[in-house]
Amino acid sequence: MNILTTEIEKEIEKGIIQPILQRRYDLAAEAIPQVIDELYANIPDSKRISYGIVHTIKVLSENLYTQLIVLDAPVYEIASSMYSRSRDFKSKGVSLGILSFHGLDAHEKVLPYFESAAASSDWNVREFAQMFFRKLIKTYPEEMSDFLLELVKSDDVNIRRFVAETLRPVLENRWFYKNTEYPLGIPKKMFKENSPYPRTSVGNNLSDLARKLPELVYGIVKELVDSRGKNSYWIAYRACRNLVKREPIKVMDLLKVDVYKYKKRIHKRSDYQGN
Repeated sequence: MNILTTEIEKEIEKGIIQPILQRRYDLAAEAIPQVIDELYANIPDSKRISYGIVHTIKVLSENLYTQLIVLDAPVYEIASSMYSRSRDFKSKGVSLGILSFHGLDAHEKVLPYFESAAASSDWNVREFAQMFFRKLIKTYPEEMSDFLLELVKSDDVNIRRFVAETLRPVLENRWFYKNTEYPLGIPKKMFKENSPYPRTSVGNNLSDLARKLPELVYGIVKELVDSRGKNSYWIAYRACRNLVKREPIKVMDLLKVDVYKYKKRIHKRSDYQGN
């Protein structure tokens, strides 16, 4: 699906590339939201749920990065300056996208920007941060593991949530299924997490893993329940939201309950006994 048109490419050249080359990074950042809106308008209605604003951010950041490389422009200076001067989450998202591409060759320089974005008060910026950071995880797994292990100690709930969220086994992280210690080793540090926001992410992480690795997650759930910690139990309960569809009695046995509730879905032991 190509959402870049000749008209939009001209607008990118005039409104973003030219100001960048003139080091008018503030003007370039200000032009980004309009371009994002026009790209979004080119997504067919039937595909906007699957693609949406995230897709437009990815498209524009890759387009700009490619052009800057061809122009032999100082990518890090440009992207970091635009990120710092952006007042809109769309501009910050595109700047993070460019930084993530640059980080494939120089990851140390871009990490402070991802930490900053992870701590943002803007949910959108936090989402773009964890999305683009996965690119660095795949390229530098050991280095990013060290980085995340430091972030998990943060007092900021948004940063701790970033750690768990960026390790979910989504499309970019499918390699986790063959190397489960990586996505589990770091969230294990959060199995007693007392704040709901990052704790929910840890539970969702395990729930996602359970889709393809149910036995692994059953084992983790048992360990969490046996630990007798209130927050650990909460994570175990959340981790079972997909498993309960598969083996409701086994889940209720592990959690030591007769009823499992998640949102509007209710599983009662009595509904399955004798089946």
